[in-house]
Amino acid sequence: MNKDALNDLVKTFFTCNKEELSEIFEEMLSVVELEQKSGLNTTMSRNYSSAQANPEINANPGNLKDARDAIFPFFWGTDGWNNPLHLENVKGPANYASLIGAVACLLKNPNLCTDTYSQRSNELEVKSITALANLLFYHTESPWGVFTMGGTISNLYGGKIGLERVCPGAMQEGLQGATVCGITSQAAHYSNSTLAGWLGIGTQNLHAVPTDHNMSMRMDLLEEKMDELYQAGEKLAFVIATFGSTDAFGIDDISKIRELIDHKSKKYGVPPAQLHVDAAVGWFMTLLNEYDLEINEFSLCKGTLDRVQSIQTAAKGLRCADSVTIDFHKMGWGHYPGSAFIVNRREDLNFLFRKKSEVPYFAEADVNRDPALFTLECSRPAIGPYSVMATLNGLGLRGCQMLAVNTIDMSRKLKERLNGISNVKVLNPECIGPQVLWWVLPKGRDAGDIYDKILSGELSEENAKPYFEEIRRMYDHREESLNQTDDPRLSFTTSIGFCPHEIQLPAWKASFFNPATDDTIIDKIVASIEELL
Repeated sequence: MNKDALNDLVKTFFTCNKEELSEIFEEMLSVVELEQKSGLNTTMSRNYSSAQANPEINANPGNLKDARDAIFPFFWGTDGWNNPLHLENVKGPANYASLIGAVACLLKNPNLCTDTYSQRSNELEVKSITALANLLFYHTESPWGVFTMGGTISNLYGGKIGLERVCPGAMQEGLQGATVCGITSQAAHYSNSTLAGWLGIGTQNLHAVPTDHNMSMRMDLLEEKMDELYQAGEKLAFVIATFGSTDAFGIDDISKIRELIDHKSKKYGVPPAQLHVDAAVGWFMTLLNEYDLEINEFSLCKGTLDRVQSIQTAAKGLRCADSVTIDFHKMGWGHYPGSAFIVNRREDLNFLFRKKSEVPYFAEADVNRDPALFTLECSRPAIGPYSVMATLNGLGLRGCQMLAVNTIDMSRKLKERLNGISNVKVLNPECIGPQVLWWVLPKGRDAGDIYDKILSGELSEENAKPYFEEIRRMYDHREESLNQTDDPRLSFTTSIGFCPHEIQLPAWKASFFNPATDDTIIDKIVASIEELL
């Protein structure tokens, strides 16, 4: 071994060179600054075949600038979603308070699975989870939880607790031939199907309950489905409710679902199903729980104020949940991964605990503070809690409330503008979140009349199909004529989550997740629609 070469390697890559690191970071920040001043980033092409064909790495040690050069073309070609023209989906730009938290985390690189590898970062996770739980459950007595690698995994945790409730010992013995099932809504995220498959329940045993026109699970059909499953002798492990669906921001009646779960549990003499709430998109709205509607500090108009009141009413249902998923990297404007799984009562985590003998790698684990004894992961990054606490304390409660209200206000304005166009139909007018779904048909069509005929059953799926094709063609026509530096970027969904007479409804979609998106963007959306033939 050449000790001099080794020492040079250590000096270059394991010693903090503030000057060189600052220079490299400044170059990257300059790219971000430039992107914010320009249009949407569509200049860089992607060539996956070339990437696979050229996997070479340097043979000899280099320096930090070699590291920069290896990734810089890809960094330059990756959009940060900072431009206010981005309205495609439930993703916005990460805020810079979160960046401070993320950088601090990466400099220490803790592993949250055990106190030995994370120390006070583990403490920060407890603080973050408790702060979030107080928003969700409204000052619950014994909340607990962990940050995970994404919303799907957080939902998986909720499903797993439900599985252990109805099949005790499944962690060790499997399902033992039992037919286990779960329930969600037709508007729910597809990750619920993923967790059903990965838990071994089977995607065919995940039952989707139809929604009403507000993309909210129908309680009458939920009750029917629960009776059907229990009478068939199946074990209902979980009901996953939605607080803010991805496309439409549909919200399920969580309080009523709680009543049904408890009632059916007593009626059939079975353990109650886990009531898990997927609030990955909508959780941030709980920051409006304490907004004083009478004082109305932000001078909100009646339309927006009414929506805030509706949010406050809906959020009360979260207090009835057993567990909740949140995504801070969505409507928290934090860095990935910022997902958390939170239980209302700490003792529910007992369903997931392992014996210390089962995790010899973490022999020093303490049941009171080491999540490794119940987590799916053996390695968990701490970006979540660092991002959360930096953001919430940087922005403050009022700052977060302003961001939340702005998303509501912007979507309300677009809906009102679109309602005045005869060949346009808003599909989620009463949903109170940042998303707007609508149809655009050729001029001369009465979009509202076509929608009403589908609802009444007067228009079959086959007869509705030509209209759906027109809606897609109009969207594609706008995309083809899009000015990358000036026109807002929208998206398209093939099913909004409301399926009258089993007909899946497509829609144009805009999500107001970027705080910099303003009224001029709405003007441009409306103008681009009116220009279509």
